[in-house]
Amino acid sequence: MKFSSQEEYGLRCLIQIARRENGASLTIPEISRLEGITPTHTAKLLMILRKDGFVVSTRGQSGGYTLARPAKDINVGEVLSCLGGKLYDSEFCRKHSGSLEICTHGGDCSVRSLWQVVQESVDSILSRVSLADMLTDPTSRQSIQLFETPRRAVAVK
Repeated sequence: MKFSSQEEYGLRCLIQIARRENGASLTIPEISRLEGITPTHTAKLLMILRKDGFVVSTRGQSGGYTLARPAKDINVGEVLSCLGGKLYDSEFCRKHSGSLEICTHGGDCSVRSLWQVVQESVDSILSRVSLADMLTDPTSRQSIQLFETPRRAVAVK
């Protein structure tokens, strides 16, 4: 399982903006320099984040990007979803049907049920993590209860 560079860098850009005190803004060149990514790539990521309502942009000399709402109200799962989608979605089977138009495992797919459980687990964890949680020291991240997810058996046929 992999997360895309768009998800990684988009989240990192958002964290940089959230770190600014008193709602101070950051410009594309500043974020680009702080994260070591090109200004073009930074602009693309911020466009996505702005379109989905996570940041707002202000033009002018003192302009830049700020959070659209408090960091505690921004859900990391929603951010990652806007930047790249989900690991498993309703189009999964269509995209992985091989050379056939319809998957040969239509009704009895053991792999699909596994990916559904993985996606539900990821969603469960990410739904409990806010951007504010990401700003805390990683060694003292007590507010993120990652392993309290109810376990569910995967039926393998």
